[in-house]
Amino acid sequence: MSESGGLLESLKRLAGTLLAIIQTRLELLSNEVEEERLRIWQMLLYGSIALFFFGLSVVLLTAFVVVLFGAEQRLLVLGFFTALYFLAGLLAWTGLRRIHRERSRLFSASLAELESDRERLDEQP
Repeated sequence: MSESGGLLESLKRLAGTLLAIIQTRLELLSNEVEEERLRIWQMLLYGSIALFFFGLSVVLLTAFVVVLFGAEQRLLVLGFFTALYFLAGLLAWTGLRRIHRERSRLFSASLAELESDRERLDEQP
């Protein structure tokens, strides 16, 4: 009877250990989701503020340069700024697409921990 009691205790400890591992992995996953959410909100906030002030400065600079030139060259200056802003927009779009393709893999730490857990289980007889 002591063998079955020992076996039962062993199974209980094994189940407790497995539950603890699962709980730890879920907590890690939850932390990663929260960190990613906060990072995205910070990027949106700072990006919006930067875009607003850069846009304002570009409009004011354009108005300043157009007024600085005489009436004969104003259309030429406006055409130049239009082409310049279009090229800047294309460069920004290209950069955005590059960043999007190089984004980090979500849950990479959790997946790595689960992989190491699986390898440890495979090593045991």
